[in-house]
Amino acid sequence: MPEQLKIKISIADRIYPLTIHPDQEEGLRIAAKKIEAMIKQYEQNYAVRDKQDVLAMSALRFAAQTEQTVLENDKDKEKVYHKLMALDHLLDHHLS
Repeated sequence: MPEQLKIKISIADRIYPLTIHPDQEEGLRIAAKKIEAMIKQYEQNYAVRDKQDVLAMSALRFAAQTEQTVLENDKDKEKVYHKLMALDHLLDHHLS
């Protein structure tokens, strides 16, 4: 059984203890830093009364980025598929 790692992540002035696989640590710490940077950006640029507002906006922004990446990957896969089908058709035409 892989060894678990106990870490603490700070987000919006709160500490979150987590038990994770060691391979996840770097990604979680990077994500936490990005969230903190977004929170500071929202607090500096907008009149924010509640941390929950900036957390919600940060979550929305991350989710939107993830969904946009998925959509772009799907479009890329579709383009590759069509190019491969065209190449396959060309090869069939030349080999027959």
